[in-house]
Amino acid sequence: MDTSIRYGGESSALRKLTTNNNSPTVKYAGDVGSIKIHAKQKLQLDSNTLLQLNGELDTGTGAPTFFCALVRHLYPDLSASLGAGLHYDKNNKLQCTLRGKKAYPVASNRFVNFVLKGSCDIDQDLSQPTPHGAVELVWNILEFQKEQDVRLKVGYEIVDKIPYVQFRENNWTFNADINGRWNVRYNL
Repeated sequence: MDTSIRYGGESSALRKLTTNNNSPTVKYAGDVGSIKIHAKQKLQLDSNTLLQLNGELDTGTGAPTFFCALVRHLYPDLSASLGAGLHYDKNNKLQCTLRGKKAYPVASNRFVNFVLKGSCDIDQDLSQPTPHGAVELVWNILEFQKEQDVRLKVGYEIVDKIPYVQFRENNWTFNADINGRWNVRYNL
């Protein structure tokens, strides 16, 4: 299980919480005012299908921020995946979720990819579809230095028209967008 702890607010100090047999992540964000504990579990259903469960608990309110159960099918020969499931969040309640992702290799080594991602959330009355989409240029650099992998990602959210960047180095991830939103995560 991947577990992350997300912290944000006025303090720039990163905090570590100890957990048993989990891989927690510390996250500092400029737009969040409390610690959020995020957990993700992927259960293999068959060789190319998995059940992905993830959720988040806001320790400030003691309430869940969201919970999602998604069945994902992977198409390794196509560098693609499709998913469908249910998503609950504190604002929109229960929604149906459909997701898709397709990578197009830019280089022959498949470490540089142009990625198309899309999703659509539909409310429980099946009346309000909310589309999301992004295009990304992703460069994975394995063994950048000894035992150090790096990922550089430049993307554009199509519906919201927001460019963003991501820099990931082994356990550290930095995300930022043009609106000034940012966060830093550390996987323990």
